[in-house]
Amino acid sequence: MKKLIYLLIIAAIFSCNRKESKEWEAQWIGPEKEDPNSWICFRKTLNLKDNPENAMVKIACDSKYWLWINGELAIFEGQLKRGPTPEDTYYDTLNISPFLKKGENTVAVLVWYFGKHGFSHNNSGKAGLIFDADIDGNRFISDSTWKVKLHPAYGKTGEPHPNFRLPEQNIHFDASNDIDGWTDAGYDASDWQNAQEFGIPPASPWNNLVARPILQWKNSGLKTYEEVNVITDPETGRKYVAKLPANIQATPYMKIKASAGIKIEIKTDNYIVGNSYGLRTEYITKEGTQEFESLSWINGHEMIYNIPQGIEVIELKYRETGYNAEFTGSFVCDDEKLNTLYKKAVRTLYVTMRDNYMDCPDRERAQWWGDAVNEIGEAFYVFDAENGPKLAKKAMYELMLWQREDSTIYSPVPSGRVVDVEEFKRNPREGYYDRELPRQMLASIGWYGFWTYYLYSGDQKTIEDLYPQVKKYLGVWKIGDDGLVIHRPGGWDWTDWGENKDVPVIENAFFYLALKAGAEMAKLTDHYSDIQEYTQKMKSIEENFNTRFWTGNKYHSPDHTGETDDRANAMAVVAGLAKKEYYPAIQEVLKSEFHASPYMEKYVGEALFLMEVPHQAVERIKTRYMEQIESHITTLWEGWDLSMKGWTYNHAWSGGPLTLLCQYAAGVTPATPGFDIFSVLPQMGPLETIDIKVPVPGGHVTLNLINKSNIFSMNIVVPEGKKAILGIPADELFTTSQIKANNILLWENGTSQNKPEGIKFLSSDDNFIKFEAGPGSWSLNAE
Repeated sequence: MKKLIYLLIIAAIFSCNRKESKEWEAQWIGPEKEDPNSWICFRKTLNLKDNPENAMVKIACDSKYWLWINGELAIFEGQLKRGPTPEDTYYDTLNISPFLKKGENTVAVLVWYFGKHGFSHNNSGKAGLIFDADIDGNRFISDSTWKVKLHPAYGKTGEPHPNFRLPEQNIHFDASNDIDGWTDAGYDASDWQNAQEFGIPPASPWNNLVARPILQWKNSGLKTYEEVNVITDPETGRKYVAKLPANIQATPYMKIKASAGIKIEIKTDNYIVGNSYGLRTEYITKEGTQEFESLSWINGHEMIYNIPQGIEVIELKYRETGYNAEFTGSFVCDDEKLNTLYKKAVRTLYVTMRDNYMDCPDRERAQWWGDAVNEIGEAFYVFDAENGPKLAKKAMYELMLWQREDSTIYSPVPSGRVVDVEEFKRNPREGYYDRELPRQMLASIGWYGFWTYYLYSGDQKTIEDLYPQVKKYLGVWKIGDDGLVIHRPGGWDWTDWGENKDVPVIENAFFYLALKAGAEMAKLTDHYSDIQEYTQKMKSIEENFNTRFWTGNKYHSPDHTGETDDRANAMAVVAGLAKKEYYPAIQEVLKSEFHASPYMEKYVGEALFLMEVPHQAVERIKTRYMEQIESHITTLWEGWDLSMKGWTYNHAWSGGPLTLLCQYAAGVTPATPGFDIFSVLPQMGPLETIDIKVPVPGGHVTLNLINKSNIFSMNIVVPEGKKAILGIPADELFTTSQIKANNILLWENGTSQNKPEGIKFLSSDDNFIKFEAGPGSWSLNAE
């Protein structure tokens, strides 16, 4: 029964937005034998009586593939890293009609089999390919008639190898062993071996096949570097340092003329992070003019080619690929330091998105959920509302479908699943991972994780699917005799990097926020009987939190022996547990304590905006990030100091200011799920102008704010089908201001005036005078 329920959940949550005409008929195929880090060539021809009108193919492999049809590249790096569940595999669906023709057609597929676990990939243990095409109602499938060959040019590099977290391995390519023209239509593969058949899905070890929930990658094509500098080294020869436009995901290309047998090495400027190695390529030349593109993406600001003397370099290029969503959001203000910070946060976010949300694109590529929570909040302000949220949705399903029998959840997943504990003890650093980080897990399912996804996307179905697993995890946590949460160390008792972490305060705050989200999810999904349990635990924390932790001028738990923790004081505010009369004292704490890493600093900034001190919030953001703002590096760092051993200069958790500037400084946030009604309640602080564009389902919110010389103006475009709650900051304007909308008087001397169509007065308080506006362009001016 448990297995049946599990399969039904998978079928429901990964259902395609299309009807499939038939089930799988194709065989999983492959060579008789392969090693880890193998590259495998497949070929097959088919004849068509006519030009096809509709040709769809379902294709999967372990681990990545490149597809050519009639010699034309159709897909550059297909297949998601394995792990929608601990047992199963993703598959791609492609429209191949544009590549096919009447008569003979050739399909060629290059598969890269990682052959090892990593912190983003669950190795099946077997290389394989499946290709199941429906061409105008006729099936063309992979079977033993396909030809297969291990690519002889690919091999193994010597040390150093990539660190244990990466499933990808270095590329070694000996051009003298290349198979010239094997992807072309006219190539003769008759001397290749016939493929072995391994079964029809759900054949083991790939098991159930789950439809890819995100688009294929963006692909720039080959591009010329902005600048290439040549450095002569007496020991290594010439080093070609090619400048990339920013910290991007890229594959390097070169065209050269050389003698045979000379080694060229290619890597980026951040190949080494502390004592952890990333990925590199070794290319062994053949005789004559030759071209080569290393198919394994790497990232950095510079692509570095170590090319010995005597080789003629004809051309160097790169290809940028990345997550497929449009950059439709934007933020610009009158403070250029903040504009730079915003741009670096966007770049940091994008370079840590691909198969999954990543912490960093070089050292780990791992879906740690502390990072993912911050990334999810940022992405809604940056990417189009259709494709941007899909990576968050994928991450949410993966997290909950990897839930263990004891109801705990952990990250990063996908990863090497620990099945044999004794084997794990013998080889603990080979891409396996199974340790729960309890505070990160509370954040993931909580207010700033799953519930933020729902508020911004309006995707109720995902919450309905995942709520049962959320409920199970919340049930793991217990309230103690003191009315507060019982500490759970999990597999890794981690809260944040740095010192002076006041864990009891932080843990209760995160649990409270998870309960708050759980109660909302229970209500949304009609699990009303669960609400009482959540609210009772929330009430218990509310009644005991301040008695236990508030000292009179700060939050400081009795057993915490370190300095007062800025994180803890901020989290008390963010969770809504701090009383408003405590705010002035907490603000003083946040002026003097600076212990949070960039991960938790996001919550510190959020607390300052929630306490309605935007000047202090902006000042702290700039103080904390100034070194990164002024750096030549285009991304944000793992820590505050790049000299700290092992820390990356592109880390996802550091982009929190992006969300703060959009959500609080500009004030744009959903009031109801999916932005059907949204609020614009700006806290500009020292800023005088803000221009922002926010992607929302069905359109964009375009907003211009000006706040200077005792004049405040708001120019906004409300999309069709949406309503906006527009807040004019009150301050001294509350009783003396005059507010006009599209030159029609709305408010004067504290009272509502005219009632033009499409906009009406809602309410007023010490902070805002609020109006509700319907679709269209609105210009509000207060003076």
